[in-house]
Amino acid sequence: MATAQSDHIRQAIDLRNSRPRSSKAIDWIRTKPEGGITVLFATVLICVIAAALAFPGFRFLSEANIAVTLKAIAPLGIMALGVGVLMIAGEFDLSVGSLYSFCAIVTATLTAQWGGDVNAEGASAVAPFLAMIVGLAIGTAAGALHAVVTLRFNIPSFITTLGAMLMWRGATLLYHGANSLRYKPSEPFATVFGGSVGVVHASMIWFLLLAVAFYFLLHHHKIGNHFYAVGGNRNAAVAIGINPARTKIIAFAIAGCMAALAGIVAGVRVSSIQPGGGAGLELVAIAACVIGGHALMGGRGSILGIVLGTALMFTIQDVLLLVRAPGFYFEMFVGGLIVIAVIMNMAIRRKS
Repeated sequence: MATAQSDHIRQAIDLRNSRPRSSKAIDWIRTKPEGGITVLFATVLICVIAAALAFPGFRFLSEANIAVTLKAIAPLGIMALGVGVLMIAGEFDLSVGSLYSFCAIVTATLTAQWGGDVNAEGASAVAPFLAMIVGLAIGTAAGALHAVVTLRFNIPSFITTLGAMLMWRGATLLYHGANSLRYKPSEPFATVFGGSVGVVHASMIWFLLLAVAFYFLLHHHKIGNHFYAVGGNRNAAVAIGINPARTKIIAFAIAGCMAALAGIVAGVRVSSIQPGGGAGLELVAIAACVIGGHALMGGRGSILGIVLGTALMFTIQDVLLLVRAPGFYFEMFVGGLIVIAVIMNMAIRRKS
């Protein structure tokens, strides 16, 4: 009996391996969260590159344009990594845009106070790093606080973080006011987070390194399995010994930390910080995740999807800027793409 069952399993495996590569590719596109965005991004990129080669006036492939686009992708991508992990765990954080600004401003002011300004006498090489640790700690603590309030009082995270968004936005104005803040930290901090390797800005390198780290966190560490389990089926997660509250607190903390890091990286890139610079970024980050294959109800998503979703949004934005299209065209595109992505995700979820 056991031998017959083994033969049957072996035959099934052989049959699966003998399938054409095209069929395997189609299955991967249908079953993987990042399958759809991979095809879409590749298609858009091929079309845009072809247009750039055919029309020299369309400067998509110019070194300056590529450098600017890569710089712009990184801050939102870093924030989207944290938002994506939280969405996999089945929650949202609408306050990440406000934390993006607040933590960056706190970091910049502390850097200047501790002697980390490049133009200050006796500029300290350590001050920017110490100030950054404080900023990241604030973002992490704020995220954990949002989780505790959400779980303790059993209210939707959408409501908790909507209130937190307004609170942190007000805290930013209370702490610094409405004026922009100069942020030019001393070396080596400026090079580590603001330098370039060819056309690739340091912020993009950090984004890619973090994406790799998050990939291993989600797929090669038990906490990643916990995120998927809690977001996919909370009761089943509890049944196998997972603590949903602890898992969601960690996910919220990661989202807050990544929002703070994104704000600091963006501040170094442009050498200044706007108190309202993060307004609306929380929705764009969620959009990047949804376009990248994340399910709104949790339990589904991938790091590659986040990276490609963010890259697709900025590619389309860049194309619209190059052809001098009105800014609202980009908003229309993103809005339509979100609806299409949600419809596709729901269809896949029903089939599975």
